Amino acid sequence: MTGHFGPRRLADGRTRFSLWAPAAKRVELLLEEQRLAMRAEADGWFVVDAAATGGARYGFVVDGGKPLPDPASHFQPDDVHGLSELVDHEYRWRTTQWRGRPWHEAAICELHVGTFSETGTYAGVVDHLDALVDAGFTAIELMPVADFSGGRNWGYDGVLLFAPDSAYGRPEDLKALIDAAHERGLMVLLDVVYNHFGPDGNYLATYAPQFFTDEFSTPWGASIDYRREPVRRFAVDNALHWLATYRFDGLRLDAVHAIKARGQPSILEDIAAAAASLAQREDRAIHLVLENDDNAASLLQPIGPYRAQWNDDYHHAWHVLLTGETDGYYGDYLDPLSRLRRALSRGFVYQGEASDHRGGAPRGEPSGDLLPLAFVNFLQNHDQIGNRAYGERLEALAPAAAIEAALAVTLLAPPVPLMFMGEEWGSDRAFPFFCDFHGELAQAVEQGRRREFAAQYRRSRAHPPPSALARETFENARLDWASRASNKGRARLDLVRALLRARQEHVTPLLEGSVPLVAQAIDLPSPLLGVDWQFGTGARLSLRANLADAPVKAPQAIEAGLTLWGGAQEDRFPPWHVQWRLDRR
Repeated sequence: MTGHFGPRRLADGRTRFSLWAPAAKRVELLLEEQRLAMRAEADGWFVVDAAATGGARYGFVVDGGKPLPDPASHFQPDDVHGLSELVDHEYRWRTTQWRGRPWHEAAICELHVGTFSETGTYAGVVDHLDALVDAGFTAIELMPVADFSGGRNWGYDGVLLFAPDSAYGRPEDLKALIDAAHERGLMVLLDVVYNHFGPDGNYLATYAPQFFTDEFSTPWGASIDYRREPVRRFAVDNALHWLATYRFDGLRLDAVHAIKARGQPSILEDIAAAAASLAQREDRAIHLVLENDDNAASLLQPIGPYRAQWNDDYHHAWHVLLTGETDGYYGDYLDPLSRLRRALSRGFVYQGEASDHRGGAPRGEPSGDLLPLAFVNFLQNHDQIGNRAYGERLEALAPAAAIEAALAVTLLAPPVPLMFMGEEWGSDRAFPFFCDFHGELAQAVEQGRRREFAAQYRRSRAHPPPSALARETFENARLDWASRASNKGRARLDLVRALLRARQEHVTPLLEGSVPLVAQAIDLPSPLLGVDWQFGTGARLSLRANLADAPVKAPQAIEAGLTLWGGAQEDRFPPWHVQWRLDRR
């Protein structure tokens, strides 16, 4: 392929600007006050070499139209419709010896940069990194930062995927955040979106209508056509941009089940291969994680190339058990205790079984042979909170004792645990969807959400759901750090800190390397939960729990080993009692 996405510095000091515009007859580079004709090359590429320095503004003029930003712009100081800025990326890293951390050590805090801190910036995240380390996290995961329209957004409406959004700071500020995290031993993962572009500021269809295909549809419009080589290159180059230029420790690929035109081999394989090659060249750990409603076990290690997948099945089982809600996809988890038992012992709940929510279609692949580290388990995340009419967290939906029992299971079970920002101290700050669109698009968003959540609103008989467009919705979602110091906040934080400390001391060492293990669900009467993990080293990790409001007769005692959590065995288990034992023999 003759061209490439994004500006590149040449050996002679000039910069090569490229644009894939197969539908264009003529393309010019607007560089500050200059207009330079770009030469047409093979396969729809237009290229020009020019003298340019960091900070220069530029754009592309296609067939005499208005100047448009580079679809691979590295920074957009004037938002998605403005000119792009040439970035020199001459950041002096302090953590040059950082090689990452192994995946079995991961305990992840997911966060949204714009609402995580008082300032809503990359620098604001740095201010609270020590608090995350103190809580016991070993990794942070940023919700998408790719440039979106307006000054506030969840991040899943990104349109310029190479440019960290200017609302949070400059590229060097993002690098400083990653540097500061590495100084504290924290991995930094990034959520990336390769299944769609946002609805405002995406000019790819102007440059290259071939980037999309109407042959497949997604919830967000025409499908990205990864059967075309330049389109595949766009995604691969983007992944490498974040991993190499910014030194992220890994990526979480959003909703890959919505990538329909994957090509052969699949674009997912190309991204994984490129990341593996980079990890080998730079001698560091890189972790790729999927969100995939298809439950495709074949994509996950050791069978496939991806480290792990977010396990929605695990969340859904807990949510039904804790809240009693059975609407929508929760209707597939009507026996939550048995679903939870299966998720803990076998990975996915749906491994090819028919899903009523999906009209009886089979969902998933067998996952029982995968290691627990192939699954990221959670009780809350941005989706499961924000995809509600009011954005309520679990604290508003379930009693504290039940939530704490669920935490005791989740944070000590072998799969990788993830928590949503503030969950470690029991924040009840709502996190509804928010955006900053205008005009007809804004009206369409409001009307669509009103239809989507009409049933929830009618049932609650509360005030109308907050407007996604209102600035106060965004401001009210800002994390309430002061509540961390409240009596309730300190107590919950002490619990999480103790659980993660026990995990790192006792459970993490069992997971090192590709240690064979057998997970077995123990047949116990409801509401008791029992699972054993037998490791190839001879160690056995055992979970017994009463997941109900009333005391129950205790299961048969596990005589051998160390009690990690829950105290000595009694004749009866109190309500919401969780016991973990470890036999190292």
